[in-house]
Amino acid sequence: MKNCFIIYVMSLILLLCSCVTTKKVVYLEDMRPDTTYSAADSPPLKVQKSDRISIIVSAKTPELAAPFNQATTNYSISEQGNIATGNGNNAETGGYLINDRGEIDFPVLGTLTVAGMTINQIKDLIKQRLINDKLINEPIVRVELLNLKINMLGEVNSVGMLTVPDGNITLLEAISRAGGLTVNAASNRIIVIRQEDGKRRMMVNDIKSREIFNAPSYHLRQNDIVYIEPKDAVPTPKTLNNWRYIGTGIGLLATIFAILNFVK
Repeated sequence: MKNCFIIYVMSLILLLCSCVTTKKVVYLEDMRPDTTYSAADSPPLKVQKSDRISIIVSAKTPELAAPFNQATTNYSISEQGNIATGNGNNAETGGYLINDRGEIDFPVLGTLTVAGMTINQIKDLIKQRLINDKLINEPIVRVELLNLKINMLGEVNSVGMLTVPDGNITLLEAISRAGGLTVNAASNRIIVIRQEDGKRRMMVNDIKSREIFNAPSYHLRQNDIVYIEPKDAVPTPKTLNNWRYIGTGIGLLATIFAILNFVK
């Protein structure tokens, strides 16, 4: 009878230890080797209200470009011999903030409506104005989005904010930069929350399917929120400690009964 009880206790311990099972997350499991799939082009990123953009104008004569740059403090010479003036912008306070009317106040040129335009469209707009107004004959205009940040939440190994200095990032790249998915991640519930025109939209993606490449949220935009849902409820630290105590207690009892059985 005692032996049966010990076997029962040991079986219970093994059962508790085997309650947590893990399964590898397989990305794009429906893609086949040596098979060609069509690839969609990356849509151009458009600036929105409350975005912050950097605009730097340069010319062969730095004095001509200086009035069109904020807080000009330094000069640089490119390989082509062009002299550029820098403005020391940063993502938090530098650059031009697009107001709620979609406008920026640009030196000399005045108010420019840029919301809804791509980076290249803004660059061409300023360049053309400088030429048409006979301010600079051959201007070089560089425009960058300063606030492209992605908020990573949920079942990733590194939760936090991703800063994208080059202005281009995909959903798979964001997950990779966040350390990948955890073992408890629901790979078919990759959620992207996007704000456009004053409205929020939630898009659900399945990372196991190749159709993710065609999803509208595959190419992330500024201020997107990426949330990976868990497969199972995540236990609280208190719950984990309780199970540890229970497992330790059962193990001690099993050890005591085993010792008593051998003594007798």
